Amino acid sequence: MTPIESTAAIIAGTIILFAWNRLPVTIVAMAAALSLWAMGVVTLEQALAGFGDRAVLFIASLFIVSAALEKTGVTAWAGQLLIAKAGENKRSRLLIIIMSAVGCLAAVISGGGAVAALMPVVVMAAVRLRQSPSQLLMPLAFAAHAGSNMLLTGAPKNILVSEALEDIGLLGFGFAEFALVGLPLLAGTMAIILVLGKWLLPEQTSARLPADFSQHAQTLVEHYGIADGVFRLRVRATSPYIGMAPAQLDVANYPQLGLIVVQAGATGLPLRAPIISEGDYVLVRGAAEVVATFSAEKHLALREDEGATGDSLFSRSSGLAEVVIPPRSALIGRPMFPGMVTDSGDLVVLAVQRAGVDLDPSASYLQAGDTILLEGSWKALDLHLDDPDVLVVNSPDLVRRQAVPMGTGAGVAIAVLAGLVFLLATGIVPPAVAGLLAACALILTGIITVEQSYRAIHWTTVILVGAMMPLSIAMVQSGAAQLVAGHLVALTGDAGPTVFLAGLFILTASLGQIMSNTATTMLVIPIAMASAASMGVSPRPILMSLCIAGSASFLTPIATSTNLMVMGPGGYSFGSYWKLGTPLMIWFFIMAVFYVPLIWRF
Repeated sequence: MTPIESTAAIIAGTIILFAWNRLPVTIVAMAAALSLWAMGVVTLEQALAGFGDRAVLFIASLFIVSAALEKTGVTAWAGQLLIAKAGENKRSRLLIIIMSAVGCLAAVISGGGAVAALMPVVVMAAVRLRQSPSQLLMPLAFAAHAGSNMLLTGAPKNILVSEALEDIGLLGFGFAEFALVGLPLLAGTMAIILVLGKWLLPEQTSARLPADFSQHAQTLVEHYGIADGVFRLRVRATSPYIGMAPAQLDVANYPQLGLIVVQAGATGLPLRAPIISEGDYVLVRGAAEVVATFSAEKHLALREDEGATGDSLFSRSSGLAEVVIPPRSALIGRPMFPGMVTDSGDLVVLAVQRAGVDLDPSASYLQAGDTILLEGSWKALDLHLDDPDVLVVNSPDLVRRQAVPMGTGAGVAIAVLAGLVFLLATGIVPPAVAGLLAACALILTGIITVEQSYRAIHWTTVILVGAMMPLSIAMVQSGAAQLVAGHLVALTGDAGPTVFLAGLFILTASLGQIMSNTATTMLVIPIAMASAASMGVSPRPILMSLCIAGSASFLTPIATSTNLMVMGPGGYSFGSYWKLGTPLMIWFFIMAVFYVPLIWRF
């Protein structure tokens, strides 16, 4: 077989296996890359070079940035804003906000960066509004395709077509000139998705979706019957408790009030100092009215300075965790009662239940299956609940990410994100360098650990992108793409520029379903320029039409990295994309063939 025939056969087999959806997509992609090497179409270095490609590194770094934003509560905060703007169960309004946001962001930092930044926010909004993420994530990716056409910085292909004009002595496209076509593209994309998306998108949920812990504190309060509520009261400078030993603190005069523990400052840890000082906290349980009277008489202030989540149980520094006693636990038979401090000295027991009923404090000896509600600093909860003697019901780390918006380190994470956006928008450094710098900054500042960064990367996406890159190399290197393009020009070039634009769109968009739009654009630009010269027309509308066709990557998940990024979280299969992608392809075709010549004349 010739290299062209081998390439065609491997591409056809890869598409069939992807559509069959019985084998893991990473196995199919790796098999395609190795088959190209085995058939002699590419070298071994070329077959494996995709895993070290800068686009792959950029995508991996974006996953780390996204994880840092989620860990510090920035994602939860942005999700709350999104939900507040959208309103309860307002699918159309939510979609409009999502697509507008990603379209504008994609124009500045590229579609991949925009989708990576907003994807966790969209997933969280879907979970909390009881919407299927599959109804939101594909619109997120497709709107990013349209938005990338609004500014010169939206995608590398925009710069390529502009430079092609400059290379022949013409004025390149202006920074905002793309908006003449980008804005209508985005508006039409949004309209099509709003009208047809509900029927053309699957109604399914990925197993990767997180649980909703936004109201977790209230859920625990109701389950454990802490109806009166738990309050943290800060000791003021004028409080009579200053200088008093914690054991001397007495609330006997307030029969409806229960003292739990005295905590050292804002740490959330039980006080170990011999006396109480200004800034320490008194943790009490009781009715709000009684607590208000108590705090006023004892010169105590409700703890509202650290961004508590509404009921003072969750704050930036401390929170709650629920654990179950497993069989054969060393804690079985030990006493446990509310107000007790654990052996570690930094966790406080708020409630103990057996089969949903509170244990009698006078006879509270633990048995297998008992549940305990613990309070303490987030650090202490993470550290001490990694213990074989208890089973944690919900990870404190996951709870904190959602229940405490804008938590510790949020400012640093936002600053790093802003720096990433600045570097991508200005082009001071290549995108891969900008992404790696952002990821390293987050690790060095302690926002995310090296181990957490490894876990944050969606390796299926990374491997798939890297393994599919040899196909693009094979298309060019074997001459297959050039052969197809040459035949197309011969068939349509003599029929006029409009027919040529139609053929150019079909060629570019077809190649774009299996090749990166950058590689496709680079391949077709010389053909477009030569055709414009032979037809005696301006290359400006032809190159802008080519730019639109390069964005029409809607039919397969392997078309772009943005399509791949939403595949796992959205629970999509290979065949999920073409249904909504087809009407969008028609819209992009109309814009490229009929609208562009009205703005940029032949």
